[in-house]
Amino acid sequence: MAPTWRLSAEFESNRRSARGALPPDDEAMKQQDDQRWAALLRRDPAADGEFVYSVATTGVYCRPACPSRLALRGNIRFHDTCADAEREGFRPCKRCRPNEASQNERHAEAVRKACLLIDEAETPPSLDALSEAAGLSRFHFLRVFRKMTGLTPRQYAEQKRAARMRAGLRGGTSVTDAIYDAGFNSGSRFYEKAPELLGMEPRQYQRGGAGVAIGYAVTPCALGLVLVAGTERGICAVRFGDAEQALIDELRRDFPRASITLADPGFNRYVEAVVNQIEHPGGSYDLPLDLQGTLFQQRVWRALRDIPSGKTESYTEVAARLGQPSAVRAVARACATNPAAVVVPCHRVVRADGGLSGYRWGTERKRKLLEREGAR
Repeated sequence: MAPTWRLSAEFESNRRSARGALPPDDEAMKQQDDQRWAALLRRDPAADGEFVYSVATTGVYCRPACPSRLALRGNIRFHDTCADAEREGFRPCKRCRPNEASQNERHAEAVRKACLLIDEAETPPSLDALSEAAGLSRFHFLRVFRKMTGLTPRQYAEQKRAARMRAGLRGGTSVTDAIYDAGFNSGSRFYEKAPELLGMEPRQYQRGGAGVAIGYAVTPCALGLVLVAGTERGICAVRFGDAEQALIDELRRDFPRASITLADPGFNRYVEAVVNQIEHPGGSYDLPLDLQGTLFQQRVWRALRDIPSGKTESYTEVAARLGQPSAVRAVARACATNPAAVVVPCHRVVRADGGLSGYRWGTERKRKLLEREGAR
């Protein structure tokens, strides 16, 4: 009797050579196989874990990114899991070891251990200590950590210290104690970074934003109403809505103890600039910003401002431009939490297939913004 895997390959070949229209289930399977074959041609590591493929002429099955020479299309079958391939008589490839943890899984575990060390340490561990714990060389660990998290270990440690600092201040701890409890070695070093890490001075943050003066204005525009708000440092919020009071209430929820009032007449130049960006896109508007966010969010928002009017980029392209091609989901989250519509043009980021995806202020507004800019 011929081996099971040879019979399966022959059956697959006969099925694919049958003339006439395919039943709906077979058509769906063919489309899935075509997509998997395309991923195989790319040796796409992102497909790892999604499926495996077997080769009729060797009797083995492999990962999509296996570096072995690719067999002819007619000798390849696709399987959802390793168990599916083994049930049909195929054995795992000794080169890519598809039945063991993937490289991405091993890297994810190494980064998880490193993050745990940083989380539990009073002061940030050295890069040598982190790479040794991860079982990787210093250079390789740094590259893997950035790819997985979108941050360097130092930036990740700073975010964690800032989070501890914020928790201490909210809990009533004195500023001095909160600085040292969070792992900062000196008060001067922390105060240098305070506006970036907290978005305001420590004592103001400790009082829930009390003492921070925010002026706002709500005005009609082509997309309904737009609220523009700012501190003495720059614009802190730009939001679309349909009801003025709802926009104001949302602003107050985000800054519960700040002093929020109607902006003075001098703020109108910023409001006019924002409205002009909506009504007449394409101009150059260098507006001062005072946006609160993590280091990674700030990097994404800066990258979005570099996308010119009339152009779009995919989440994947933005992640690649940041040097973190695997941080696509983190880029999407940063877009979703963008506090300043239009000024930080998150509407210019679309799906890889050109679809609009979501938008914090409604997909229809996103479509209209892109149409006005000539990108649709």
